[in-house]
Amino acid sequence: MEEKTHIIIKLFASLTRFTPDSADKYPISSGTSIRAIINRLGISEDKAKLIFINGIKGELDSTLKGGERIGIFPPVGGG
Repeated sequence: MEEKTHIIIKLFASLTRFTPDSADKYPISSGTSIRAIINRLGISEDKAKLIFINGIKGELDSTLKGGERIGIFPPVGGG
């Protein structure tokens, strides 16, 4: 049986509109990947450019145990 837990999600810049109401206690099952979370939130994978898990760079395939703080940034433009 999957263990239910939660994470904290913070979306930045153009991704803030995808922030769920439950961002401070977003429910997940232990072992959920970042890819599964952004898909569930309706964010396309090419828009999730920089991913941080507890302040450390993560990847789309990074899996979560629960209790983590997730920050997701879109591609950054500028010059």
